[in-house]
Amino acid sequence: MPELQNSVRYIKGVGEKKAELYHKLGIETVRDLLFHLPRDYIDLTEPKGLSGMQPGEICAVKAEILFKSKEQRIRKGLSVFKVSAHADGVALELTFFNNRFAVEALKAGQTYLFYGKLAGNLLRREMRAPQVLPPEMAGRLMAVYPSTAGLTSRTIGKDLGRAFDEIGRIPETLPASVLARHSLPPLEQALRAIHFPRSFEECRNARRRFVLEELLVFSLAMTAIRGRNARVSVPPLPKTDLAPFWASLPFTPTGGQKTAADEILADLESGALMNRLVQGDVGSGKTLVAAAAAWAVIQNGGQAVVMAPTEILAEQHAKTFSGLFSPFGIRVACLTSSTGARARREITCALAAGEIGLVAGTHALLSGDVIFQNLGLAVTDEQHRFGVAQRAGLSNKASGCASEPVHTLVMSATPIPRTLSLILYGDLDVSIIRELPKGRKPVKTYRIDSGKRERAFGFLRDRLDEGRQAYLICPLVEETEETPDNLASASAVAEELANGAFAGYTVGLLHGKLRPKEKEAVMSAFSRGEIQLLVSTTVVEVGVDVPNAAVMLIENADRFGLSQLHQLRGRIGRGAYESFCILISDARGEAARERLGVICKTNDGFQIAEEDLRLRGPGDFFGSRQHGLPGLENAGLLSDASLLAEAQQTAAELLSSDPDLKSPENAGLALSVRTLINRVGAAPN
Repeated sequence: MPELQNSVRYIKGVGEKKAELYHKLGIETVRDLLFHLPRDYIDLTEPKGLSGMQPGEICAVKAEILFKSKEQRIRKGLSVFKVSAHADGVALELTFFNNRFAVEALKAGQTYLFYGKLAGNLLRREMRAPQVLPPEMAGRLMAVYPSTAGLTSRTIGKDLGRAFDEIGRIPETLPASVLARHSLPPLEQALRAIHFPRSFEECRNARRRFVLEELLVFSLAMTAIRGRNARVSVPPLPKTDLAPFWASLPFTPTGGQKTAADEILADLESGALMNRLVQGDVGSGKTLVAAAAAWAVIQNGGQAVVMAPTEILAEQHAKTFSGLFSPFGIRVACLTSSTGARARREITCALAAGEIGLVAGTHALLSGDVIFQNLGLAVTDEQHRFGVAQRAGLSNKASGCASEPVHTLVMSATPIPRTLSLILYGDLDVSIIRELPKGRKPVKTYRIDSGKRERAFGFLRDRLDEGRQAYLICPLVEETEETPDNLASASAVAEELANGAFAGYTVGLLHGKLRPKEKEAVMSAFSRGEIQLLVSTTVVEVGVDVPNAAVMLIENADRFGLSQLHQLRGRIGRGAYESFCILISDARGEAARERLGVICKTNDGFQIAEEDLRLRGPGDFFGSRQHGLPGLENAGLLSDASLLAEAQQTAAELLSSDPDLKSPENAGLALSVRTLINRVGAAPN
């Protein structure tokens, strides 16, 4: 009898070769297999008669085999098998491709269950490449699993059936009080129900148990990380007056900036390790707040590091911090993967000697040769692009390079709805800057179709003639054979405009495929005003600050998420000039029109973020799965928001009665929490 932690190969019928296939799915143990939950279900609860089905429907049909035609070889490597059957007096033709085994298993006069997409007409129905199931499957739900080549969903289902037959009792992971409070099924019952449900209701109840448990473990883990940080004692920063720093500025900071800076200073002076997020809308001045914190640390003999997701943003930060710190004689450096070997050696030596107060850079900062004499503050910008493990990587690296743990400050220019904020930043204290600096004029945003593009170009030329600059954003870098005709590519548009509508103007091109030095040259030329119109991809979404840029035209605007459009729009309106964002879209769908309508009506990034989450779900915030993001395999951030609230309340109550989860009833939860903390790289050093 295999134990839960035994290799999956010990399940009858699996063995070494199939275990290697399971390895590709991340399944190593019997327990891993049991928790490889279905991604969908095939509804076989009510097989339907052919007479009532319409072509195009995906359905399950019980049909009797009449006869099988001979194999037809269409071309080399493709064999077609035709099988005639009938159901309810209606003829059904089944077509199989390169599947001799399945066809040979079918017996004339026998009844089978076929599942697939129906085609044909009222007199003769067809089904191509159907799944063939035993008739006793009728009336059930069949789980569909994430699979891999050589390991089908049905094979996984069969192996799971054998695993349940062979294993002993499955230990419960949730306390009885939590099961009772939320009316959740026990673990073993939930596992059997989610893999082999007898009804949709049973399936939903089982899924609810796994979602709530996942969110509960996550909430407890984030609370544990925050609590652990709060218990880490560090030498408090001496009381520091920020007045000299504020006085050195050629402008007056906003109340929101000063409040956020005061909150950070209170953390630094508390004697506890700081982990704080500064979140604010585009242009709210988060960088100035980080600079104030770094200035305080450096004035007291420490050093600061700022990590950004792109070289352009890292270079922008180095330039900004250098300007802010120049009155105080603080040396600032920039370190990226494109930094030359000689310059890199000079920077790393100066950092180790304490001669550099602040270094800005990209992931290059994580390499082993970057050593600080006295690192006191680690800052990550555009936090949502890094994820928990990469943030922990910077802090852990910093801890290894300093005599004391390092305070962490993270910044995000992407307003995050509360639901996502709890997932991304559950281990952080949060400061929010809602107001914009005085003098900032809201950007006026309009949506037009491609038929008005030439009029928009005329408007854009008028602004260039006034001395302003502009961006034109395209969704693609360059055209390929697969590029749809209606999608604009930056390379093609830049060439077309330079020789056409904007002949006589200086047109630049910027995209992610350019070499770092080429990008820097283009952005420097744009910053100096040598380029009037910059045609670019979303590489300018962050880190580009050109106050003279007053117009942004976005091609195929419906291809972007609302939050991304808002970030792009944030590149203009940064100076004293009235600014305009023009969205070009021929999308006719109601959803696309609604999304673009939102961006035209408001400049409030927090409101836009909420709408983006409602309309598109969390994909626009995460993009591809973030490196190190805690594994929420089952929970949907939008659909399960209410369960997240339940989980957080339950977590708070559990911790109030058992702060360290040491009671026997909470042992399973404690193990799950430790496992998650280790997975995201946030375990104690």
